[in-house]
Amino acid sequence: MKLETDVAAQPDKGVSLAYLVVLAGICSALHIWKLPPALPAIRAELDMSLVTSGFLLSLVQLAGMTLGLLTGMTAEKIGLRRSVVVGLLLLAASSVGSAAYATLTSLLLWRALEGVGFLLVVLPGPALIRQLVSPAKLSRVLGVWGCYIPVGSIIILLVGSWVLGMANWRVLWLGLAVVTVLVAAIVWRGLPADAAPSGDAKKSSFSAWSIIRLTLSSANIWMVAFMFAMYAGQWISVIGFLPTIYQLSGVSGIMAGVLTAIVAGSNAIGCLYAGRLLHHGFTPRTLVLTGYAAMMISSIVAFAFPVPVWVQFAAVLVFSTLGGLVPTTMFYLTIKLAPAPQATAASVGWMQQLSAAGQFCGPPLIAWVATVVGGWQGTWLVTVAAALLGSATMVHLSRRISKNQPSALSH
Repeated sequence: MKLETDVAAQPDKGVSLAYLVVLAGICSALHIWKLPPALPAIRAELDMSLVTSGFLLSLVQLAGMTLGLLTGMTAEKIGLRRSVVVGLLLLAASSVGSAAYATLTSLLLWRALEGVGFLLVVLPGPALIRQLVSPAKLSRVLGVWGCYIPVGSIIILLVGSWVLGMANWRVLWLGLAVVTVLVAAIVWRGLPADAAPSGDAKKSSFSAWSIIRLTLSSANIWMVAFMFAMYAGQWISVIGFLPTIYQLSGVSGIMAGVLTAIVAGSNAIGCLYAGRLLHHGFTPRTLVLTGYAAMMISSIVAFAFPVPVWVQFAAVLVFSTLGGLVPTTMFYLTIKLAPAPQATAASVGWMQQLSAAGQFCGPPLIAWVATVVGGWQGTWLVTVAAALLGSATMVHLSRRISKNQPSALSH
């Protein structure tokens, strides 16, 4: 491809361009995480129940849950850079719409539309990075890419809590729209243009439906997607409700946002180090099982016992930090195990689709458990079950790869 040719002679420039892709991902994450610090105020304004607020948190995943594979395939067809820019503009428009029409029904609809914009930004990300950087640097740059959610969350939780301490939540929504349009302009000018396929490439390229069939016939991709769902569903649930949990414990709104930002941002440490550890030869199995085990143990400490707030904070910090070993490894596995290079974005799309299903179901499920038991002490039952299922899947996948594709994960 033209994009790959342009950066091949300038590998350092390719890495720099890849960071523009990461910037777009971080910007999209701001929209996913703008809701948690504002949720108490929105609940009070619209008189929402706890379970309804859980659906509002998770509804952004509706598009990913239903359209992930198709969106990934579409991104390949319309051009990866073009997909990122369109997604950013859709996020900005949805943010403006939410601020202008703030009823419960409209907020739910705008939140779902934000999910479409989010997908258009993040699904092309790994495929773009694969085109821009050399194979030797891929795992490290993917480690940076894996940080887009935690970095975006820590920015919005800190800045958002500060803005919400002075102004209405609509001000935050409109400010994010302006920032997102600026990032879209930077990405459009900075990344190389999507190259039109040559005549030969058109003849040899996979059709849309063949890409879908190829992706869905890959048992490896199904297992990676399921593992991501088991990770993401529990992580977004715990972090998403932390401001509410802290405020119920008597922590002030601003401090609750700061503590949640620290916990969410710590996930970036695990994501970054996962990339480095993969680069230095650690196996995906080791990293994933370590991440899941840490999430199980720390969630039991945080929620199963009536511990002080600072102990709960420390435990959830471990939950998020070591849990960060999982997402980078999932992106790495998806790229390595994609059934064909042309199916990379679609494979990421399917991983995102099952991940979104986990994120859609997680917050309402944990909110329901909290309602049934009369508090957050039952949260660990959900997180431990998810981690056990993910761990069992990783063991099965690693055995399958060792038997059938021993060279698939070589550097």
